[in-house]
Amino acid sequence: MTGYKDIATPLRTKEILNKYGLSAKKSLGQNFIIDTNILEKIVLAGQISARTTVIEVGPGIGALTEQLAKKAGKVLAFEIDDRLLPVLKDTLSPYDNIEIIHSDVLKVDLPAFAEKHLAEAEEVVLVANLPYYITTPIIMNFLEAGLAIDRMVLMMQKEVASRISAQPGTKAYGSLSVAVQYYMDAEVAFSVPKTVFMPQPNVESAIIRLREKQSKPVELSDEAFFFRLVRSAFVQRRKTLWNNLLVAFGKEEQTKTLLEQALTEADIDPKRRGETLAIEEFAALANILVALNVSFKDR
Repeated sequence: MTGYKDIATPLRTKEILNKYGLSAKKSLGQNFIIDTNILEKIVLAGQISARTTVIEVGPGIGALTEQLAKKAGKVLAFEIDDRLLPVLKDTLSPYDNIEIIHSDVLKVDLPAFAEKHLAEAEEVVLVANLPYYITTPIIMNFLEAGLAIDRMVLMMQKEVASRISAQPGTKAYGSLSVAVQYYMDAEVAFSVPKTVFMPQPNVESAIIRLREKQSKPVELSDEAFFFRLVRSAFVQRRKTLWNNLLVAFGKEEQTKTLLEQALTEADIDPKRRGETLAIEEFAALANILVALNVSFKDR
């Protein structure tokens, strides 16, 4: 935009913060990005175009929001921090395709939100520079809500990005990897240096890109049971699958017999660790246990 200075520069960010007497709020995990190159890479990773409706979580002072608005048809941005509403009204005033939603995204009725805002959308992309302490709840909230989201491009702690995109048999692979990859294909798009933030965070950051799967990788007879089984397999990572299953289902002889039967039918060695099981193996085991009517001991 002619004569309009991007928000994401050290000077402009300081000007905005000083004007409104603001500082990064540690309790909300706020770190302001001061490098437009990184923001443009995020927009590129999301393949944002005029046909895209973007859902943004945590616009802050609007640095990423404005880069999204330059390319997207519409930007719907969730902001929880009251202090930032007048700032966003000011910084984003040149754009008419942005709607700020003053809500805690974790408390929003997402299906109702989708019905109101996304009914006409050609494609939907979730973009967020997430506060690292609520990364997982926000991702899972959107995935479990069943919204038709084509892609997610999310900035997060590098370690969490590695866990989400991890493959079986690696140290990073765990219940979060399985949960996200049940819904989406995951890849780390690029790393983000600490120097692009103000203030600089204590952890390394990365951008992860999630793409909607054309179809679910496995058929499940009980999704809730499957996810609980996966979590149970990783409760004590150093223990065998068998030991973790006994903790989850109990040690009665009849239960042990049914667990042995299920593992045999699923062709899974009980001495393996949970981190070696692919999503298809977890699914096969879950479906067999449901068919055998095996229940968690504290259901």
